[in-house]
Amino acid sequence: MADTMQFDLVSPERALASLKATAVQIPGTEGDMTAMPMHAPTITTLRPGVLTVTSADGTQDYYVTGGFAEIGAEATTVLAERAYPSDHEGKRAIEAHLEEARAAAEEAHPDHKDTADKLVADFVHLLDTMT
Repeated sequence: MADTMQFDLVSPERALASLKATAVQIPGTEGDMTAMPMHAPTITTLRPGVLTVTSADGTQDYYVTGGFAEIGAEATTVLAERAYPSDHEGKRAIEAHLEEARAAAEEAHPDHKDTADKLVADFVHLLDTMT
C-alpha cells in the first residue's frame, strides 16, 4: 500500500502545487471529503472553501472558489476556478469574490436566487474560517 499520492492543484492562471501528499481535504459541494492514497476513483465539484494538503513537509492550505477534483488511488488533481495560497493576498482576493457574488445575488433571477445566495453564504463561511 502506498503512503503517498501525487497531488496537483491548478487554476486557469497557474499551477499552485505539485507534490507527494498523504491526504487532501476537499471542500466538495456535497460535503467535505478527504482523499488519501488508494482512494476509490471519484470526481466531485468544489464549493468555495479551504483545500488542505498534508505532506511530509507539513500542512498547506489553499483557498478555492470552486472547480472539480479528480481522485484516484495514486493521484488527486484539483482543477480550481480560482485558487490562492492562504495568505493576506489570498484573503483579499476572496473578499473581492464575495462582493462579486453579493452583487450577482442581488440581480439573480428568482429561479436562480437560492443558488446565488448559497454561493454568498459559502464565501462568507470561507472568510469566517480564515485566521
